[in-house]
Amino acid sequence: MKAVLCVEHGPPEKLVVQDIAVPEPGRGQVRVRVHAAGVNFPDTLIIQNLYQFKPALPFSPGGEAAGVVDAIGEGITDLAVGDRVVAMTGHGCYAEAVIANRAQVVPIPEGMPDDLASGFTMTYGTSHHALKQRARLQPGETLLVLGAAGGVGLTAVELGKVMGARVIAAASSDEKLALCREYGADETINYASEDLKDRIKALTGGRGVDVVYDPVGDKYAEPAFRGIAWNGRYLVVGFAGGAIPSLPLNLPLIKGAAIVGVFWGAFTQAEPALHRENMAELLAWYREGKLKPHVSRHFPLEQGAEAIRWMMDRKATGKVVLTV
Repeated sequence: MKAVLCVEHGPPEKLVVQDIAVPEPGRGQVRVRVHAAGVNFPDTLIIQNLYQFKPALPFSPGGEAAGVVDAIGEGITDLAVGDRVVAMTGHGCYAEAVIANRAQVVPIPEGMPDDLASGFTMTYGTSHHALKQRARLQPGETLLVLGAAGGVGLTAVELGKVMGARVIAAASSDEKLALCREYGADETINYASEDLKDRIKALTGGRGVDVVYDPVGDKYAEPAFRGIAWNGRYLVVGFAGGAIPSLPLNLPLIKGAAIVGVFWGAFTQAEPALHRENMAELLAWYREGKLKPHVSRHFPLEQGAEAIRWMMDRKATGKVVLTV
């Protein structure tokens, strides 16, 4: 089978496409014939050996895929060959087939296309866990989303509205902010041309925002935190902006605010029952038409490197998907 492989750490241009043996599932595992694979920001890090999880070389990147079960290992009784599923494996999905443990597999709802399914779990799962468990976002609160047109950012905008918040979307271009408004943003900030802290103050009447959702970090972290309200919660989701920022610790002190880490991958392992509840709620919202995943670009499997480069160059809005 064909697979996109990382044979040495580095930029996406070092990735290669090779034929490798079709893997066989072990006990408690299934093999999924991949139809589509989601491209996510962690993929850009894992190939550079910069991610929290460091698989042994060579490996295929790609943390999530949608497809069909085509082989079942010993002990699996609740899935059958031919079932449509999403596999959340952390890596290995940029390939024609991937092995997944049973706990990493979720059935695809009837009528959900493969490309939407392949990009659903990680971005919506991250934002839902962040807003529900970590921030405990309440109806009527104000949510600021940085990087709001990106993969996780756009889902945070959408979920914030579903959960009853007033949403302020911040991004780097008017085009990206127009997409955020389509997904429910009440207000927008172009932080490439506007002062982030001053705009937060103006849009909240000086009160500040209750929750900051930050997958960007870098130079935007401190002005965003300075715009947080009393008893606010600052969600540390990622560092797509490049630099990992440092915050003066007097800021959370004087604002009575909390800095809250969000690591969805670790959460799914540490609290699997709660993760399943979250996924059930998300899929129910999708079936009810409350969530409409946005895929901005499709690449064929053989162009996996180009897909990662597209994301690294910040050209993506919503999801990018590989089709197999």
